[in-house]
Amino acid sequence: MGSVGADDTSHFTVLITGFGPFKKDYPINPSWEIARSLPEWLPPLRAKSTTATPNPGPGPDPTPSNPPIPPVRLVVHPEPIRVSYAVVRDLVPKLWRGTAGGPPPPHQPADGGEGGSVRARPPRIDLTIHIGMAGPRLFYSIERRGHRDGYGMEDVDGVLLGDEARRGREGPGWVWEGVPAELETELDLEDVLGRWRGSSPNNMDLRISEDAGHYLCDFIYFSSLAHLYKAGAKRKVLFLHVPSDASQHSIALGRELLLQLVRSVVASEMARDGDLKAAEAS
Repeated sequence: MGSVGADDTSHFTVLITGFGPFKKDYPINPSWEIARSLPEWLPPLRAKSTTATPNPGPGPDPTPSNPPIPPVRLVVHPEPIRVSYAVVRDLVPKLWRGTAGGPPPPHQPADGGEGGSVRARPPRIDLTIHIGMAGPRLFYSIERRGHRDGYGMEDVDGVLLGDEARRGREGPGWVWEGVPAELETELDLEDVLGRWRGSSPNNMDLRISEDAGHYLCDFIYFSSLAHLYKAGAKRKVLFLHVPSDASQHSIALGRELLLQLVRSVVASEMARDGDLKAAEAS
């Protein structure tokens, strides 16, 4: 993963995923509808509203209340992720390694895989945001931590995770052997939340959550956190829970809130990097 820099000639890359349908109850998953509606580049900050801004292309983004941030490229995983333990476990390492497919970066040709259908990811991911829905509740929340254990619900294929038995069989070869039972993002969520509230539409209920739910949302979050933990990398990953409402208005609002969340995370990371450099120089 690359680091955030103040050099406006470089850009910050954010990978975003959304889930597919959840059984017959939710044939349209708003997490994917929000993700697939995103522009390729983060738009400049506008006045607060409930409608998203047009895509102006890359460029620095100075605002009165936030430092300038570099251009931010939004890379959306090209398909909704099936609400399946097996699919998520197989996919997440590929997302971080850049081998999960999707459109190539600008001026980069497709990979030479069979039929040219597999395309390379950008060489650097600075941040990943996984999105999922959280039932009929009306608020939006960013999750602090993911959990390794306690997945007792069947996925959309009627399959349980079964890690307790797998861990006993595989021993030291188990995929999460040596990984703590809980892992937290290394983002400063309190700072991110303050910035997010400050740039989002008024009267929105935006929160930090301490429990991602012990289901597929929690599972994909922990899978990313665990992959980075095992790699010795900084855990620059976040999970966003959105309401289950898939109406056009709700998707447009979710899109705007996600764009402001991305902006808030990048600004927070830049501010933290600046503080570290100032401390090192003093």
